[in-house]
Amino acid sequence: MIQEACMSRKPWDLAFTAEPEEVAGLRRVMRLHLRAWGLYELIDEAQLCVSELVSNVITHVGRGTPATLAVSMNGTHLRIEVHDPDTRALPTLVQAEADSEGGRGMALVEAVADRWGVQLQPDRKVTWCELSTNLSSPHGHSGGVRVARAGAMLGLYRAAQLPRITGSSALGVGVAVAEETAINVIADVLRWLQAHGRDVDEALDRAQMHCEAEPGGGAE
Repeated sequence: MIQEACMSRKPWDLAFTAEPEEVAGLRRVMRLHLRAWGLYELIDEAQLCVSELVSNVITHVGRGTPATLAVSMNGTHLRIEVHDPDTRALPTLVQAEADSEGGRGMALVEAVADRWGVQLQPDRKVTWCELSTNLSSPHGHSGGVRVARAGAMLGLYRAAQLPRITGSSALGVGVAVAEETAINVIADVLRWLQAHGRDVDEALDRAQMHCEAEPGGGAE
């Protein structure tokens, strides 16, 4: 049985001071982490949620409030939390008028998140939201059929390279090993194309077009 390589998505948190100039940095950190986690398709929605949850603290708790951004996987959902020390100022869902300049924060979170809520603890308030992913497990790979197919192929290819290793150890492909194996696969496929008189540059261009045409393929 082919064992799919796991993507490590360990929970992380970052302390910050609730100031408007902090928002851009927190959005950037979120983007970098989601890229590392392979969750490109969630970057825009996650950044919006971070902006609104942090802005909610700035507006309703106060500038200069010590707070924490915490991100984790809850099953196959991405969970975003903002912790602050004020257990009295609770976020509410306000239906702002079309021309209103404020009151939209939690309405925007409501629009993009699958669910959101508030947890009161003795020393702090936790405002959270969760975004669904296309993952089959918390540490599985995103990318759909192509990525799953490539993972299975790399497992078989690695096993063929190591005929003396038997059992599941030959088929379990870690990310670092899989990367080297993928490079070898690409090199071998290019040699195969050359041997059959095909234009390898054209093939690479077409492969790149296929990659960028799919969600997450060329995300920034």
